Amino acid sequence: MTKRNNLLIFIMAVGVFGIINTEMGVIGILPSLAEHFDVSVSKAGLLVSLFALVVAVSGPTMPLLFSGINRKTVMLLVLGIFVIGNIISIFASNFTVALISRVIPAFFHPIYCSLAFTVAAASVSKDEAPKAVSKVFIGVSAGMVVGVPIASFIASTTSLQMAMVFFTAVNAIAFIATLLFVPSMPVKERLSYGTQLSALTKSIVWLSIVAVILLNSAIFGVYSYFAEYMKTVTNFPSNTITIMLAIYGGANIIGNVMAGKLLTKNAQKSVVAFPFALGAVYILLFLFGQYSLPMAFITIIWGILAGVGGNINQYWVMSSAPEAPDFANGLFLSSCNVGTTIGAALGGLFISQIGTQYVVLVGFLSLILGSVSILLRKYMYSLQNEALEKKII
Repeated sequence: MTKRNNLLIFIMAVGVFGIINTEMGVIGILPSLAEHFDVSVSKAGLLVSLFALVVAVSGPTMPLLFSGINRKTVMLLVLGIFVIGNIISIFASNFTVALISRVIPAFFHPIYCSLAFTVAAASVSKDEAPKAVSKVFIGVSAGMVVGVPIASFIASTTSLQMAMVFFTAVNAIAFIATLLFVPSMPVKERLSYGTQLSALTKSIVWLSIVAVILLNSAIFGVYSYFAEYMKTVTNFPSNTITIMLAIYGGANIIGNVMAGKLLTKNAQKSVVAFPFALGAVYILLFLFGQYSLPMAFITIIWGILAGVGGNINQYWVMSSAPEAPDFANGLFLSSCNVGTTIGAALGGLFISQIGTQYVVLVGFLSLILGSVSILLRKYMYSLQNEALEKKII
């Protein structure tokens, strides 16, 4: 049983990697895509921003619509759509066609990721669920931070089309592995749409959503401009910046593994402590970001904490509505994308107005507000538990 569960979780981690890689990997080849389609880099950026916007909009709704269908069937459908979308991207000679071939799969992105988290958590005991989810999150981190340099490397050494082939191949491998090794997973107790949507009547859910938006804003409001920060503040050459980004990515994956253990051991304390730990790193970044050696140390710690943060975000929303897991995971994905969009926009504003070094303030302000949301949510949770205990007595 354990081996079968491990294989299932591994296949879903590969599937999530393929889907996130399709979304984020394009960042590494945007200049090449702009040249290929004869459009500006800002217009080519729609391939990333429009994808993220669609995920944010469809996050709460699409997992809800597909929640009653056999989970294996849904996974195959989503992976199949991504394979087809990527194949069209390989041969697209028109920018509009390329954009449509990305936007359509983006609608289905939240379905697979939501299912992957739900199935991973359900495949083990309740206490071990955070560890199982953290293994799937390795695929998320790899897709976000490893896919970018891989796609960039393939495009620069072979061709742009081969980079798109890489996206296709990963999704095709996940599709075949799901077809062959994932058992049929019919939904035994289908929750009505009304039951799942009723989660939105709980104030604890909304506080969790706000906290996740703010925490993701804190991470990506700074990370989105990390390369620019290292170039203008630390004065790293381009090859060193590439190495530092790779180090950050590796540390991110370590953070995923650590998060599973932390959330299993003491989830509440881990969540409350997180903004303070990341805030301390941002203070160090602001004070010592211009020095090479401290910057290397800060990057490692920051990368680990960012990996922990992704798991914390998923746990925080999921635990606020455990009665509707698919819908809760959809809300988590949507909240993360909204947070990323807000953080990146504010980061750009701070850089243009007061300078690159001060982008750290976006992260710091988001963390302060995020801490307030977390503490309010924790307080409400304790009040609910007390009321429940009185009813039992």
